[in-house]
Amino acid sequence: MEELNAIVQQVVQVSPIMKVFRIAPVGWELPDFKPGQFVGIGLPPTAPKCAEATEEPVEPAPDKLIKRAYSIASSNLSKDYIEFYITLVHSGALTPRLFNLQIGDKIWMGQKFVGMFTLDQVDENQNIILIGTGTGVAPYMSMLRSDALRRKGRILVIHGASNSWDLGYSSELNLLQSIAPHFDYMPTITFPDREFSPWSGRTQFIEDIWKEGAVEKLWGFKPTAENTHVFLCGNPRMVNGMIEMLEGEGFKEHTRKEVGQVHAEKFN
Repeated sequence: MEELNAIVQQVVQVSPIMKVFRIAPVGWELPDFKPGQFVGIGLPPTAPKCAEATEEPVEPAPDKLIKRAYSIASSNLSKDYIEFYITLVHSGALTPRLFNLQIGDKIWMGQKFVGMFTLDQVDENQNIILIGTGTGVAPYMSMLRSDALRRKGRILVIHGASNSWDLGYSSELNLLQSIAPHFDYMPTITFPDREFSPWSGRTQFIEDIWKEGAVEKLWGFKPTAENTHVFLCGNPRMVNGMIEMLEGEGFKEHTRKEVGQVHAEKFN
C-alpha cells in the first residue's frame, strides 16, 4: 500500500455535511497546477469513519488505498497546502473516513494535477460566468484566488445550494463583490422554508435564473457566445440542463476536439 505522504493542516466545518480541508505535502513539493484542475486524495480502508457514516454497499479492498479525485479550491500561488471543499456521502467509501480526520492526521495526496476545466484558453477580454452547485464552487475559488480577477471581462459566480449554510465561501465571495468592480456573486437556495432566519436572496433553480434573463439585467447586456464563456460544475442534472439551454442560444460545448464557450465538469 502506498505511504501517506501528506498531513491535514486545517479542517473547517462549513455545514453538517460539508467541510473544507487543507492538506500539506510531507517531504515533497507541490507541483505547478492550473486553477480549475483536480487531484486525488486517499486513505486506507482501516481508517475509522465518522459517526454519521452508514453502511458501504461494497467492502473496499483491504490492501489498497481508497482514492477519489477532488477539485482544488486553493490558489496556485500557494505552495504550502492544497484546499478541498468536500460533501459527506454517508454510504461512501472515502468521505466518511475523511470526515473523521483531525488536524495532524496523515493522508495520501496524488502528485499529478490534471483537468481541462481552466481559464487559460479564454481570452482575458471575454466575460466569464462560473456556475456551480454545492461543492462545485471549489474550482472557481481556485481561479479567483489565483489570477482570474486580473482579467478585463466581467466575472459572475452563480452558486446554488439547498440552504444558506451550504453556500460555502459565501463570505469571501461577498467580500470580493464589494471590492472588485467587475465581479458579481449571485447565490440561490432551493429550500428557503428550512432557513432559521428569513432569507432575502434568490430561491430559484439555476436554470430558472438563466431563463429569466437575470445576467442580462445585472450586466446591462446579454451574454452571448461571442462575448461570454460559461463554466458549469456540480450536479449533472443542472450541468446537462444548462448545456441544453445554452446550445439553444448558440453556445457550443468545449471539448478536446472542438473549441466552444461552455466548459463542463460533472460530479457523479
